[in-house]
Amino acid sequence: MAVDVKRHARHIVLKELGGPGQQKLSRARITVIGAGGLGAPALLYLAAAGVGHVRIVDADTVSLSNLQRQILFRTDDVNASKVERAKAALNALDPGVEVEAVNLKATDETLPDLLSDADLVLDGCDDFDTRFAVNRAAIKARIPLVSGAVGRWEGQVGVFAPHLKPGAPCYQCWVPETPPDAEDCAVMGVVGALTGVIGSMMAMEAIKLISCAGEPLLGRIGFYDGLSGRMRTVSLPASRSCPACASGRTDSPRSPRA
Repeated sequence: MAVDVKRHARHIVLKELGGPGQQKLSRARITVIGAGGLGAPALLYLAAAGVGHVRIVDADTVSLSNLQRQILFRTDDVNASKVERAKAALNALDPGVEVEAVNLKATDETLPDLLSDADLVLDGCDDFDTRFAVNRAAIKARIPLVSGAVGRWEGQVGVFAPHLKPGAPCYQCWVPETPPDAEDCAVMGVVGALTGVIGSMMAMEAIKLISCAGEPLLGRIGFYDGLSGRMRTVSLPASRSCPACASGRTDSPRSPRA
């Protein structure tokens, strides 16, 4: 994908990004798991940023209750495939971005192919089994995982890439198993604008990772409390007993694929 200088002028004038960073974005291939509350804003900002290839993975259809937070969709999209409607929205935003719609559930069986040519993966799904599967697949593919989660008024985002930094954790170093009190948004609720905050932060981390700008949240979790307006960041150690990454951990860092 060629860089549209006029479209991306506000990126190009940034000293931390500039023309070289924008070119990296134009060559990047990003897989996004989930086109829901987090995936929707993340996808919009990735396409707007000029990411060359975006693969959207989701097996669901649009429901009326999604529209409170999933800003990719409109009322006329109800009952339609999420990935197909998301692709149409991104194509309308920037026809130069190559968008691949994959109407499929992310599992241990499907994820190797979905990540085989990706530079990084964003996970915005809402169940722990899928999060663990995406984490395992990202470790095997040796690509960074940008993970986000929301509930009620609080959200969090982190970057997991144990292959990039000695001692960096993977997602399961932090959450080794499904919490006993885990609930989804249908049960506990979520304020719609919160998903925009966290989804946008996920896109920000992806842009930094691809363009090598700033300091990604590598091995750190950013927490946002919407009710108080407070944000904080916590560093995470790797777990020697992690079921996903402990056995394959090395001390040799690897450069990002992008």
